[in-house]
Amino acid sequence: MSTSVKRRQPVARHGQLRSPSAVGQLLKLLGVALAVILISGIGVAGYVVGGFTSTVNANAVELEGAKELPPDIGAYPGGFDILLTGVDTCEEKYKHLFGERCTGRDAGGTLNDVNLLVHVSAEPRRVTAVSFPRDLMLPIPECTDIDGNTKPAMRKQALNVAYEHGGEKGGLNCVAKTISQLTGEDIEFAAKVTFGGVIEITDAIGGVEVCLANPIKDRYTGLDMKAGTHTIQGVQALQFLRTRHGVGDGSDLGRIGNQQQYMSSLARKMISGEVLGNVPVMLKLADTGLNNLEASKTLADPMKIVQIALAVKSVPFEDIVFVQYPTAEDPYDANKVVPDESAATVLWDAIKANKQLQITHQNTANEGVVVQEPETPAAPAPTASGTPAPTPDDVVALPDSIKGNSAAVQTCSNGNVRG
Repeated sequence: MSTSVKRRQPVARHGQLRSPSAVGQLLKLLGVALAVILISGIGVAGYVVGGFTSTVNANAVELEGAKELPPDIGAYPGGFDILLTGVDTCEEKYKHLFGERCTGRDAGGTLNDVNLLVHVSAEPRRVTAVSFPRDLMLPIPECTDIDGNTKPAMRKQALNVAYEHGGEKGGLNCVAKTISQLTGEDIEFAAKVTFGGVIEITDAIGGVEVCLANPIKDRYTGLDMKAGTHTIQGVQALQFLRTRHGVGDGSDLGRIGNQQQYMSSLARKMISGEVLGNVPVMLKLADTGLNNLEASKTLADPMKIVQIALAVKSVPFEDIVFVQYPTAEDPYDANKVVPDESAATVLWDAIKANKQLQITHQNTANEGVVVQEPETPAAPAPTASGTPAPTPDDVVALPDSIKGNSAAVQTCSNGNVRG
């Protein structure tokens, strides 16, 4: 099997930071769906559905090996998975914000830096968003591009090579095939978006509140924020999501933890009446999603998106969990990581059994976030209507090596001033 492929030069601290997190991707996908639901009651659903169909179908990507799906998402055995892939490309509107990435000698091209697999369980619904480090070393399978050309499998490459391996129109398919092979999950839906959407999405919803336990000053992204609570949007939100040097030990793994703080806050805001109860905000959100989404053919159906939104809209905060895929240092390259297979088995077994996930990992001073202890004990969160509270047998304590948090837990960025 070939191991030759054009790729970026490896750098220390688990990769050079260049792209936004999966937050914008997740928000866009769910935002379009929720907007369709809300506005359908006021007579303008035809406009959005028509726009969605024409925009998304034009760019729809075939997923290799995709199974024929039942028309009703509730009939999917074990729930379903959505892959969200974030790509770094020099969009004309935003390239002035990214310096040498878009103006230097090696400018141009599309780079894959963010991959998030969102699993939505069967009833009772639970949502688990698994972030995969871009420098995770693993086998890349044989992939077929949009023109029908087959690229040979590779024994061991970084995950962010998969997109380029599949080609511009086959990249999403290749990333889906790679992550499916790693996790054993059938990926029913997939979508690719660019970093410009982060700016537009945070503007559309009026910003997201984040907490900083310590100041962040990162000369690489230009982010300079004091400790405390801030509402960020636009360019500042993108800087926050891109910062690696400014949090924890400056690693890409620390960056993921910082991004998950944003995702938790975002989930709370999305479910609140501030967004879901505001039809103009949802319309703007839907329009932004239409302009930034490249979907799999399985997702190029507005009614399927509505079904997905209905499946997740009542999930309680404690059952919306963000985790990092468990890894260990690559013994052959300290700047790379490899799968921690035993911990990953515990994670996926718990997900497949539809158990509530309990994070046991205790954050250290080297990580991207610290847990903020509430001033007063929080009241038990209500469960979805008709859903019984979980019993001890329904809960799985994940290994300490699996980092993450639920949307019910408040975390704060562990800023540093080394950047």
